[in-house]
Amino acid sequence: QVRLVESGGGAVQPGGSLRLSCAASGSIRVISLMGWYRQAQGNQRELVATISRGGTTNYEDSVKGRFTISSDSAKNMVFLQMDSLKPEDTAVYYCNIQSLSMGFLPENTWGQGTQVTVSS
Repeated sequence: QVRLVESGGGAVQPGGSLRLSCAASGSIRVISLMGWYRQAQGNQRELVATISRGGTTNYEDSVKGRFTISSDSAKNMVFLQMDSLKPEDTAVYYCNIQSLSMGFLPENTWGQGTQVTVSS
């Protein structure tokens, strides 16, 4: 079983920055994909950014050029640097890990979510 612990959310003014972190632990043989999703109140959960084991990144159009996803494979961690934040970025942000367990079972794990609020 994989456990994810997120940190770094909070409240910030428009134009500000936040850095989210997510640490994975448990039965992990290899992580194939790490990502961040968000869910604003009344909306469906949407992809923000992903990073593959090989380092390939993918971003939702509205965050391109403002958000940067990165990872530390040695520590099983993924980060989301969010700059030039806008009020429409306000949401609960969720970490997601797709991995293979030590028993070679595929796992798709979600974090508990961290609130990001952008407001003046």
